[in-house]
Amino acid sequence: MAPHPGHSGLGQGGIVELEKVIPAASRLARHYRVTNGRTFRLEDIDPADTAWLKQEDKPRAKEALQAGIEALAELQDMLYAQDRWAVLLVFQAMDAAGKDGAIKHVMSGVNPQGCQVASFKAPSAEELDHDYLWRCNRHLPERGRIGIFNRSYYEEVLVVRVHPELLHHQKLPESRVVKSIWKDRHRDIRAYERYLHANGVVVRKFFLHVSREEQKKRFLERIENPEKHWKFEAGDVRERGHWDDYMHAYEDAIRSTATRDCPWYVVPADNKWFTRAVVAAVVIDTLASLGLHYPRVGPAKLEELAAARKTLLGEGKTK
Repeated sequence: MAPHPGHSGLGQGGIVELEKVIPAASRLARHYRVTNGRTFRLEDIDPADTAWLKQEDKPRAKEALQAGIEALAELQDMLYAQDRWAVLLVFQAMDAAGKDGAIKHVMSGVNPQGCQVASFKAPSAEELDHDYLWRCNRHLPERGRIGIFNRSYYEEVLVVRVHPELLHHQKLPESRVVKSIWKDRHRDIRAYERYLHANGVVVRKFFLHVSREEQKKRFLERIENPEKHWKFEAGDVRERGHWDDYMHAYEDAIRSTATRDCPWYVVPADNKWFTRAVVAAVVIDTLASLGLHYPRVGPAKLEELAAARKTLLGEGKTK
């Protein structure tokens, strides 16, 4: 399991002071939180933004990220032990924005037993025979666990909106393919997330906002670096031709589904070190808001523990 609160887990007796990490995380998380989409404009977020941090702060930010990872491990340990809340982290982004890397680095200190990851690609034949929320609903995290959706049901108002011909494969009755379908799906997603929130599933949504120029740079790196060839797919370049359509779809989805209880975090993604710092800050801030603690035991359990201790200490003394 993750280390007990108060211990960094670094193996050198270091201390992660949650009372210092949490306020800093909350401040950074608030900077990119969207809870009311009516005034949100994607063009107001600079993909290269690093808040009050400068490039020369990069080493310090990496150190802070490590401290955040340790704090996250402690909070996740309490989440798992308390077994009351479930946390769902939804990651959406254009290709090469750094979703996989952010998930890998930020969650590196979390006990795998308390974390569930689901990646959603093109739907299977079985999934297409169900409503569009079905395949994601099957992968919701259990209580006490953090669930990560690498892409999600939001693909239905992003990729499918940019490529409406995909609706044909969903076998919807013609009478249900109406002009207002995207507005209707936004409404359904809001209702679904409201339902999750009411049932103790805390939903936090991330859009990793990479610039078109930075995406091009990362695609070229994948092409030119043999060790990254496996990451490259020709279809990713074709999708760049729909960039403006995707930006419109993302903006509309965020504007339509950002709420106080289930906010979006629009995270600048041109600088990977900063992206990871913000994601870690959001997760820490979220867990800290839940009032987590280790389960408290009653008098009967304390008596049981005392009796067990007495038995263990007495072993060998009667021989």
